[in-house]
Amino acid sequence: MNTQITAYRSYRTLPPLAGICSFEEAARPGLSVEESVRRLKRHHYGFKRLFQVFQSRLTAEPVYELKMAFSYHSHLCMEHASVLRQRVAEMRTPPLGLDDVPHQALEIFFEEIEASPDTTHLLVGLYQYALPALREGIRRHLSDTNKLADHPTVRLLRIALPEVEEMIDYGREAVRCFVADSELESMSGWTGFLVRGLQSAGALDGTCEEVPLSEERHFEKRAYDGVPQRDERFPDPYNMGVHAEEFLYHPDYPECDKVLMMFYKRLREIDVPEMMASILSQTHGEPWDFYRDMTRQLWDEARHAMMGEVGFVSLGIDWPRLVMINHTWSLGLNIQLTPAERHAVLYFIEQGLMSQNGKRFEWEVGSASDNPLARLFQDYDWADEVLHARIGRDWYVKRFESQKAAMTHGSDCWDKVLMGWREWRERGFTEHRNWWPDLYREACRLRGEPPDPDVLAFAVTYETSRADLQQLPSAPE
Repeated sequence: MNTQITAYRSYRTLPPLAGICSFEEAARPGLSVEESVRRLKRHHYGFKRLFQVFQSRLTAEPVYELKMAFSYHSHLCMEHASVLRQRVAEMRTPPLGLDDVPHQALEIFFEEIEASPDTTHLLVGLYQYALPALREGIRRHLSDTNKLADHPTVRLLRIALPEVEEMIDYGREAVRCFVADSELESMSGWTGFLVRGLQSAGALDGTCEEVPLSEERHFEKRAYDGVPQRDERFPDPYNMGVHAEEFLYHPDYPECDKVLMMFYKRLREIDVPEMMASILSQTHGEPWDFYRDMTRQLWDEARHAMMGEVGFVSLGIDWPRLVMINHTWSLGLNIQLTPAERHAVLYFIEQGLMSQNGKRFEWEVGSASDNPLARLFQDYDWADEVLHARIGRDWYVKRFESQKAAMTHGSDCWDKVLMGWREWRERGFTEHRNWWPDLYREACRLRGEPPDPDVLAFAVTYETSRADLQQLPSAPE
């Protein structure tokens, strides 16, 4: 150790160097700009491919909790990839090459995970191999670089590392819940292939010796599946027997009961990430910030769904038994419209929520109720929707000569979506059962009060419209 450094003391022994590191650490040679950039591009590629895999598998993943986790983890990976792009651009290196594959073995590694044939392989690949490999690369970068000279990089990696570890912790529990030890043993050939793929690339960060990879891939590349899937807690996903808005805007019913419908509306937003993931997975060639903004909105919509879930849980309501959450909106858009048309419908609906009878009204209902959680959730839901309207203006409206033209196109695209209300019933997909009375009775029981006969008698059903009489093309069997 350099005795001159160890003997040096800052004024009144204040923490030196703004507290970011010791003199010994700052005096230790570290990575060159070129090497730091090379590693940052590897980390960036890892984060980028992770958010793409999370999004590509979100819609067809049936387990609700995993849909929500994939939404969140996609957002985290996108955010960290975005700031690393910016950091690379600061380091005498234009952001050229950030969309290149840094090593063919890494491309194979991530494609193999994305092609996983089932949830168990996907969870193992993401959370036991891809994210840990990224974590180790970040740790090495933090250990090897000079903490003073390369502090902007150090700061970004220190911010990223805990969230990578958070994702790994979640994945460890998910694997424990879904993957038996015998299944892990049966997929050892595949996981060994993943390990050898990383070794062939010299680890995700490219700091280790490369080992040739001569094996064939285990799984064929997977096409994007836009048909939403739900687990067994969603026994009637085609049910359109309850029209929440019709009850919510009825002037004669109390806010405490309208809160139930608002929680239903929030939980029903599961289908927005299912639809937005299709836009993100099937839209190519847009600027990076398009994908960043849309991924943020996707995560917000997942948060809204969980707000509805928490609302029901806070009331003691067993929502899987009492509330029929459908997937008809995401199904209709994903199988009948192009990605651009789905975006048009999304913007058209978002703008409608900005009206006087939209998010403000829902916040007012929550504020007038005796449920402080409803007020809080609607407060943040409203704020999020303002952001989403801005995202729509930035990335959708600019394609048109005016906002009016953009809205007209969105309305036209929405009109193209055929909801097979009658067909679904006739084919035995659903009876469109009106589940509202059972939910209302249970809420009254939990409140210790008798049901109001007028409220109970209000059966909200969809009227069969001309569009409902038409056949739904490509309805899944």
